[in-house]
Amino acid sequence: MRALLVVNPAATTTSARTRDVLLHALASEMKLEAVTTEYRGHARDLGRQAAESGNVDLVVALGGDGTVNEVVNGLLHTGPNPDLPGLAVVPGGSTNVFARALGLPNDAVEATGAILDALREGRERTVGLGLTAGTPGTEDEAVPSRWFTFNAGLGFDAGVVGRVEQQREQGKKSTHALYVRQVVRQFLGEQHRRHGTITLEQPGEDPVTDLVVAIVSNTSPWTYLGNRPMYTSPKASFDKGLDVLGLRRLSSAAVARYGTQLLTSSPERGPHGKHAAALHDLSDFTLQSKVPLPLQMDGDHLGLRTSVTFTGVRRALRVIV
Repeated sequence: MRALLVVNPAATTTSARTRDVLLHALASEMKLEAVTTEYRGHARDLGRQAAESGNVDLVVALGGDGTVNEVVNGLLHTGPNPDLPGLAVVPGGSTNVFARALGLPNDAVEATGAILDALREGRERTVGLGLTAGTPGTEDEAVPSRWFTFNAGLGFDAGVVGRVEQQREQGKKSTHALYVRQVVRQFLGEQHRRHGTITLEQPGEDPVTDLVVAIVSNTSPWTYLGNRPMYTSPKASFDKGLDVLGLRRLSSAAVARYGTQLLTSSPERGPHGKHAAALHDLSDFTLQSKVPLPLQMDGDHLGLRTSVTFTGVRRALRVIV
């Protein structure tokens, strides 16, 4: 098997020594080329080159969810194709939602062992993914399409992601405490927390209006707080379309209520209430906002948007599990 290992040297939970151990373990089982990323978007470029070369059977992403997202967008640059290289993920970030949602261990060494076992036994699955694009006829129509593996968000949660990225650029470590602090700061600075500006539109259905935040899930859980999984859309699945949790109000009381529900959420029940809207297994829909709002995908802040079109694409990518 010919494989490309894409290594993010800034991965927060793997040391250089650990990366060397993983590289040797993988190289013992396959013809391996390892490339270390050098700039933002490099993993995407490497994934695209692997897809276009015709000489790579497998791409292994060693890093966090951001690295995985870039590799996926490179592999799927021209869309899904059964002849594309497969993807394997070795978790190296602080959260690793995609890898854990696939059932892989959160430890990089253990995950490598699981991947090697899967390759020997021929275990793989083809998962659905989310695809976004600028909405035709809006000021964002020229925004290029982009894939996401586990979630996207418009509004409040994307603002939190943007704040975390700013802190990391200033040298702060990506910790769960850092995220909690930025949630509080985003709440205190949120201008539209009582009267939402987002409308969800889908063909043949009444619009869902006045949302402060819309969280789009391609799988469940939505994220992790340490080892605690948190479920915004418990029924979301790699084998179905996209799920959406929309919240119409983020007053102090509402934040306390939804925060408690999120911390105690389970595969059976997520946040709920009269100001919450839950939609399941959507194929196509658009989020429109009266004002520009932050957008995030797979934990990567992508700037401000007023309109984003979402598509749930089933059987988009082959992954080793």
